[in-house]
Amino acid sequence: MLFLGPIYRAVADSRLGDVNHWPLLRLVFYSLDKTILYLLIALAVRYLWHFLRHEPMKLGHEIKVALFIAYIILLLALTVFRDVYYPWQLVFHWHRSLAVINTEPLVQTIKLWYGTTRFDFWYQSVGNVLWFLPFGWGMASLTKRYGFFRVGIRGLALSLCIECLQFLLISGVADIDDVIFNVTGALCGYWLYRLFHPRR
Repeated sequence: MLFLGPIYRAVADSRLGDVNHWPLLRLVFYSLDKTILYLLIALAVRYLWHFLRHEPMKLGHEIKVALFIAYIILLLALTVFRDVYYPWQLVFHWHRSLAVINTEPLVQTIKLWYGTTRFDFWYQSVGNVLWFLPFGWGMASLTKRYGFFRVGIRGLALSLCIECLQFLLISGVADIDDVIFNVTGALCGYWLYRLFHPRR
């Protein structure tokens, strides 16, 4: 890790390193570290672009853009690029069987309800909705011309990209339920933004 290494090592050496969910905590640390790195790169590129085009940059808008970019990077780091830090470390598995993709809507989610613990069920359903709430909110905030339908389409596109990459990188399970809940989250995020910021 480039930024959070000292904090991570301090936590790992403490009693927190013995908790049952330590692998998840470790994933969060690495994902946050990657988010910082690629956010700095993205903001540098964005600043250079505006500088070369002599375009003014409004602080309030740029803060919202930075937060949205950070959210997207963190989302991808947690769901897709879990085991890699740099792009050249990616290994694509082009010859995987499509049979491993869950294409039956809600079947797997219902099975999780009857599992030994309800945690997986709630993470699969509510968790996937919550993960995409910021997407719908951010799209509505940053692009005023986008309506409910356009935000839904873009949420669908992002979710499908995540599922395809999870399939090719074997970094997760490609599941139609994830797409359904992700799009629902994006639309709910858009609706919440409009609830607090009605059109005039």
